Amino acid sequence: MARASDALPAVGWQSQRQAAARNETAILDAARKLVAAGGGDRIDVRQIAAEAGVGVGTIYRRFGDKAGVLAALVGEDERVLQDALIGGDPPLGPGAPAPERLEAFLRALCRLTADHADSLAAAQATAADGRYAFGSYEAWRLHARVLIADIDPRLDADWLADLVIAPLSPALYRRQRDQRGMTPSRIEANVVDCARRVTRI
Repeated sequence: MARASDALPAVGWQSQRQAAARNETAILDAARKLVAAGGGDRIDVRQIAAEAGVGVGTIYRRFGDKAGVLAALVGEDERVLQDALIGGDPPLGPGAPAPERLEAFLRALCRLTADHADSLAAAQATAADGRYAFGSYEAWRLHARVLIADIDPRLDADWLADLVIAPLSPALYRRQRDQRGMTPSRIEANVVDCARRVTRI
């Protein structure tokens, strides 16, 4: 026969998980607010903790550092894009010719970068290997490499994959947008045009 006390550990664990989820939401909401107000490169973990109403240690335990917090801000949108690439409708998903899929992918990646340029740039600036420290970079690179190889097996897809997504470095994107006055539509058009030229689409 089950005893009432048997449920206590489960109840306690559930309560801890709920508290952790609330803290995570508060931290991400605080970081999003601070990034919108002043840019991700101008905030630190102490400011995020104060805005979220949590201890600094809570942030380090959950996210590791500021880069982890900022990366988490864009994680959901990155997962949505990855799902679309794997099983979404063409031309972004399977079923369209490789040139069309590459263009759709680069346009989607341009929009993702435009939406999160500040958070991405700040996160990558604080990581030891910069942009290349994040798993999403390798995912985007792999997708580009597969599509380029499908377009023309004679191309060096392994090398060109880095080239076609290089213009979407968040730091470069912000420089072009903020210091050179380039609009998102202009950047997107040139990213796609560059890919067409180097893959001979």
